[in-house]
Amino acid sequence: MPITINTKMITLLGKPLSQSYAARMQNAAYKAAGIDMVYFYSEVENDHLPDVVNGLRYMNFAGFAVTKPNKVEVMKYVDEKDPLCEKMNASNTVVILPGGRLKAYNTDGIGFIRALKEEYPNINVEESTFFCIGAGGAGRAICSVLAYYGAKKIYIANRTKAKGQQLVDDINQNFAPVAELIDLEDKILLEEKIKESDVVMNNTGLGMFSSIDQTPIPKEYLRSGQLCFDATYNPTKTRFLIEAEEMGCSIMNGLGMSLYQGAEQIELWSGKPAPIEAMRQELMNILAGKKEE
Repeated sequence: MPITINTKMITLLGKPLSQSYAARMQNAAYKAAGIDMVYFYSEVENDHLPDVVNGLRYMNFAGFAVTKPNKVEVMKYVDEKDPLCEKMNASNTVVILPGGRLKAYNTDGIGFIRALKEEYPNINVEESTFFCIGAGGAGRAICSVLAYYGAKKIYIANRTKAKGQQLVDDINQNFAPVAELIDLEDKILLEEKIKESDVVMNNTGLGMFSSIDQTPIPKEYLRSGQLCFDATYNPTKTRFLIEAEEMGCSIMNGLGMSLYQGAEQIELWSGKPAPIEAMRQELMNILAGKKEE
């Protein structure tokens, strides 16, 4: 679609962004749905985030998306927060309201739940134990929504223990008393709780192209029959997922989560239904290495 003076803009704030497929998926969706919007990238970290966010208020933006490392930090600079987003204390989606007011939402967790139900409908959240490695924006959103949907138990491990403990406390106070911090340095306990879990989730970012040879845990900590999830989707199989398959686990990457959280974003920014199948097809085109038309 041609860009005109009336075209509403959306940008993704984060760094690194070279691995992201979001712009192709979003722009394909706008074209399919006849929405006069355009999505593009802006590599921004915490140091310049307040200046950038404030500037977007006064430009022709419908809103903006937020990713690592800005999902928690951006909460300081918005005017309103969706109730679920406020409990999570992390945002991946901001809508610019009339008068330049900024309202924060979080569609990551909802995207994860929708993808999980589609890809593994046999997994009952209320009967399952989850182990999450990484307490940043994605980990916070996913664990919070899992608690909201009645997860039996959520173990959380994070490189910075204070940050992990803060997420545990927030979940237990704001959602349900189901979260427990596990020390990454306590290898015996770590392996025990990972093996106890039905779903093991890597939300650290380890395994992306900047750390493609890394994984958050030794594969021997996993057991056959578990579901292993990695929020990363580029590459489609991180080292964590490759080794999980070797151990007899089912695997799920972040593509489905990206699809459904993106659909939620489109509906918030445009007020129109998202064209799910067009978005899914574009993701398949990307995975197949097809160029943009």
